[in-house]
Amino acid sequence: MKEPLPNLMENSIQIPWDYLERSGELGEAAVASRFLMNSVEIMIRQGERRRLVLSNKAIAAYQGFLAEKTLTLV
Repeated sequence: MKEPLPNLMENSIQIPWDYLERSGELGEAAVASRFLMNSVEIMIRQGERRRLVLSNKAIAAYQGFLAEKTLTLV
């Protein structure tokens, strides 16, 4: 059974949020929220519907974003 899109979106953002918060990588809540939401939305629009794939790719993308942001600041 397919998960409704609003639930898929919410769950696919909540998983990375919880992981990043526990690992201390979350950073600014507003920035993280917007980034994760945009990242997951783009993947859903491209047809991805697997929650764990969406979550894991969002985590990896956010970690890359933070690393790039850190390199830019240095």
